[in-house]
Amino acid sequence: MQLDGYQRLEAYRRMLRIRRFEEEGMRQFKDDKIPGWFHTAVGQEAAIVGACLALRDDDGITGTHRSHGHPIGKGAHLDALMAELMGKEGGVCKGRGGSMHFADNSVGIISESGIVGGGIPLATGCAFSAKLRGVDQVTLCFFGDGAVNQGTFHESLNMASLWKLPVIYLCENNGYAMTTSVAQSHGQPDIALRAPGYGMPGATVDGQSVGAVYEAAAAAVTRARAGEGPTLIVANTYRFDEHNFGLVIPGEPYRSVEEVEAHKRARDPILLYRTVLLEEGINEKSLIAIEDEVTKAVKQAVKFALDNPMPQPETLSDYMFNSPLQVITTSRLGWRGINRHGTDAQKLAATPTPHIQMTYLEALVQAQMEEMDRDERVVLMGEDISVHGGAKLIERFGKKRIWNMPISEGSFTGLGIGAAINGLRPIVDLSGASFVYLASDQIINQASKLRYMTGGQIHIPIVFRCCMFSVGSEAAQHADRPYPFFMNVPGLKIISPTSAADIKGLMKSAIRDGDPVLVFEDARLWALKGDVPTDPDHVIPIGKADVKREGRDVTLLAIAGAIRPTMEAVDALTEENISVEVIDPRTLKPLDHAAIKMSIAKTGRLVIVENGHRVCNVGSEIAAVMAEEAFDLLKRPILRLSAPDIHVPFSPSLENDFFPTKDHIIAAVRRLL
Repeated sequence: MQLDGYQRLEAYRRMLRIRRFEEEGMRQFKDDKIPGWFHTAVGQEAAIVGACLALRDDDGITGTHRSHGHPIGKGAHLDALMAELMGKEGGVCKGRGGSMHFADNSVGIISESGIVGGGIPLATGCAFSAKLRGVDQVTLCFFGDGAVNQGTFHESLNMASLWKLPVIYLCENNGYAMTTSVAQSHGQPDIALRAPGYGMPGATVDGQSVGAVYEAAAAAVTRARAGEGPTLIVANTYRFDEHNFGLVIPGEPYRSVEEVEAHKRARDPILLYRTVLLEEGINEKSLIAIEDEVTKAVKQAVKFALDNPMPQPETLSDYMFNSPLQVITTSRLGWRGINRHGTDAQKLAATPTPHIQMTYLEALVQAQMEEMDRDERVVLMGEDISVHGGAKLIERFGKKRIWNMPISEGSFTGLGIGAAINGLRPIVDLSGASFVYLASDQIINQASKLRYMTGGQIHIPIVFRCCMFSVGSEAAQHADRPYPFFMNVPGLKIISPTSAADIKGLMKSAIRDGDPVLVFEDARLWALKGDVPTDPDHVIPIGKADVKREGRDVTLLAIAGAIRPTMEAVDALTEENISVEVIDPRTLKPLDHAAIKMSIAKTGRLVIVENGHRVCNVGSEIAAVMAEEAFDLLKRPILRLSAPDIHVPFSPSLENDFFPTKDHIIAAVRRLL
């Protein structure tokens, strides 16, 4: 398949638009009009444009930190791109992304990533969503030769091959990962040979020939649309500029001036293609007209950007969340024709309904089941799902809705994020909470940041379920309480309910929410029974604490699994005629400051109990906020009970008193009184 008549001239136009845009960007960078870093795609235009021309308008793209060329190659307007480089309000990402993070949903650019290999799982997830929704949309994933050594590359290719996902992986092999050559970093420098190991075709093409790249990409797109799965294309190209324009690299040059100049003379993709077009009989006047048109468009883009205002400080928090406390409650939605950026009406409290007794784990499973019945966009993915309460879900919904993942936590988390961007509402079950560290790159650098960095262009409605093990003697690598780790990350909501009714209501809210939500459940609560509303629309608002018991003398604030020894302590203290109020925050981020302050106003004393390590835990945050906002209400200093700043031991004799116990809590209350 070759470029047709229109595409031949369009290929020249788009390559030239990339080149002139980058050249003008370098001038503006030198004049201090562009802040930050500036990575150009000069020399790599053919690899970009050839691949993009093989796509439809509704096909998606993920890219790299060398991000300017991809949206231009897909057909984006230059004005908003140049404004983004300058950090202006009219930038394509409202000045939130900048040079390395262009995204333009109007032409299908899902995201570009400053994290090497970060976009590969996202592209895989977008393709996963397309396959599940029954549309013939294809996703094209650009990455460099350095990303081939990342785990995300290998894990994603394995999953794409396993499920025959409609994704094309295109490696822009410019020979160097910053200053490290392919020869220095690849045991097998022929990157395309990795493809057969994952059961997919691999092709190496001349990345300086737009026609050669187009032919390979068009064949891969045809294959993907036919349901035959992914393809790996390696386009051997060359970047003419330094890795980062303006970057001075000390020491011995990693490539010689002669090498660079030789490529510029003999392998400039634009000059090569111009010669091809003239040899094929294209009138030179047509090419000159395109050149003039591109020059004017770039000048107009610069004018637009320079005239555009900077974002105002009062807009700093714009685009952080789809809606900070909105809970979505639409009825069942069709599988096709999904409005992937839509939100639904707010419903923050359920009507009174009959209750039934069930365990915490049963309520959690029930919440997922009801939401999967309600909305066909909800899918569940994770490792060994049947082990953590998923057997009933597998039996009910089957393989199209329940996905057992390979042990690739980082990449299947990224796959879930990409699927959320492209129309699904995934629940990613990370099994043991300690495994969330492996997924943290994708959660932090992609899920939490992309909405903000794209200026609100994308939404990521996704739930990460993390079970905090606590059956005993699991040792440090399985017994962590990692929730404080994520408290410092903007863009995430974090819940940790402690009752059966609360896990059902908050899990449903999390699934319906328009933003990433982490659910940390304590396994020692799984067997606890309680009354749970039967109403399928029983939802509890994210961000609202609950008073588990009212009292007048002391406020006990218990987090997650600490609720059990706390309630035991309260029962004992009641016999001593000590009246204790128990607050369960339920949501750790955002915290319900008002509810905590209201309780302190009543009791004047606060003890915070949690199983997280002492340094920088949730109790630290609550104590700091209450010292700032409720100091005049406190009769005594705030006390915090927590695990010590030591890893969880294996031996029962060391573990028995590791987390706060009933006796610890009673002693703390007596001390305050």
